[in-house]
Amino acid sequence: MRLRQFSTVFAGPAMALLLSSCVGGSRTELPPASYVATQEQAGEEYVIGPLDQLNIFVWRNPELSAKVQVRPDGRITTPLVNDMPAVGKTPAMLADDMKLALGEYIKDPIVSVIVENFSGTFSQQVRIVGATEKPAAIPYRANMTLLDAMIAVGGLGQYAAGNRARLIRYDRATGRQREYGLRLSSLLKNGDSSANVKLQPGDVIIIPESMF
Repeated sequence: MRLRQFSTVFAGPAMALLLSSCVGGSRTELPPASYVATQEQAGEEYVIGPLDQLNIFVWRNPELSAKVQVRPDGRITTPLVNDMPAVGKTPAMLADDMKLALGEYIKDPIVSVIVENFSGTFSQQVRIVGATEKPAAIPYRANMTLLDAMIAVGGLGQYAAGNRARLIRYDRATGRQREYGLRLSSLLKNGDSSANVKLQPGDVIIIPESMF
């Protein structure tokens, strides 16, 4: 009889702990976003990332112009300029650095940098991992929503627990990561527009598999 009572008392807190972990604890939810943006807004200025494709144009000096890909080490090489750091700079910043480097060989060079194929830095990507059709890191674009990101990765996997998904976001004000609950199943399977939320550069979406 005592053993039976002990088991009941023990099972209560254990079951409560299990249930709290299943519902995701005290994670908050983000405010809903419209399926279609009511007003387009410019995003943050683009920062060059590894593997970006760049078109370096030097006015009146076609022999110094080049189309290059940023190397994994974050640098590029063009005629007369070797191992120029590119990652972490905006196109305008890189153009200014190229002007200084080429200024040793030609007078007052005019340089333009155009990003033709975007990868972006990790801080400008949205990463989706877990139970999705094709986990990926996708470049953030202005006004991107959760629905846009899920379309890009092909939706939920067969065994995904979409309503237990969570979003990890870096809070610049506090210097800490914050966690938000997502309702992907409600959004993708039931068409619940209130489950669609705006994303930010650097967001990480984690989709667990169902335990059943």
